[in-house]
Amino acid sequence: MTKPSAPHIPARLESVFSDLLHELSSCGHQANTLMERAKLPRRCRKPLFFFLGYIAKADGRVMEPDIRYAESLMKALKLSPRQRKKAIEQFKKGKDSSELKLYQGFWNRFLTLLSPDAALKTAICLCHGAQVSGQPGKTRRYRCEDAIDHLGLPVTVCDDIFESYASKVWIRTASGTGKPTTYEQACQILGVTRRDSVEVIKRTYRKRVSACHPDKLAQQNLTQSELALAKDQLLRYQQAWELIKQRNHSR
Repeated sequence: MTKPSAPHIPARLESVFSDLLHELSSCGHQANTLMERAKLPRRCRKPLFFFLGYIAKADGRVMEPDIRYAESLMKALKLSPRQRKKAIEQFKKGKDSSELKLYQGFWNRFLTLLSPDAALKTAICLCHGAQVSGQPGKTRRYRCEDAIDHLGLPVTVCDDIFESYASKVWIRTASGTGKPTTYEQACQILGVTRRDSVEVIKRTYRKRVSACHPDKLAQQNLTQSELALAKDQLLRYQQAWELIKQRNHSR
């Protein structure tokens, strides 16, 4: 059965979201720098560091890049020693949580109605945290989507933010690994999962290919080396989609 498509960001937020993504790009896709410029309301700190801890523990243990990133946000937000202590406590609580409870999202959703731009800034910080070590695996991505849902935002916000990273950041670090040989590898390359329908995967594939289009790359002032990586990434997207199509046709 085809999974229904997730709701996209409401029209009233599209302009704000677009501006934030543009600002993120101008910051070199460094969320801590964005927070220095755009600021974040104090009330958002608790869920931000809680969800960061939750995402950081996705693969079983918190890695050094996760800790460094959390510390960089504390510095960007200019937290006092007392505020840093509270942020660390929230990070640890999130780290110790195996799942998010329904009641944890009620207050966040209320705050999102009052200040959706603050929720979008928090979402960008969370997505950055999910990919501090490169393109996120499925567990990190699931947890990031779960956190963004608890903020009262559609999970497609996560897709749009990751697409921005994919077009500017991940192509720089993309390794020239060989052609995908398993369905799981193909899904990982496209940033989707096995639970996604073929229609969803196809739409994601088209987004990925569009991000590597020469016209878009020409606007990003990439070096020749980065352009070569983008070309290689485009080939990997195409190989991944071909494998996924073949596997689904053979079922």
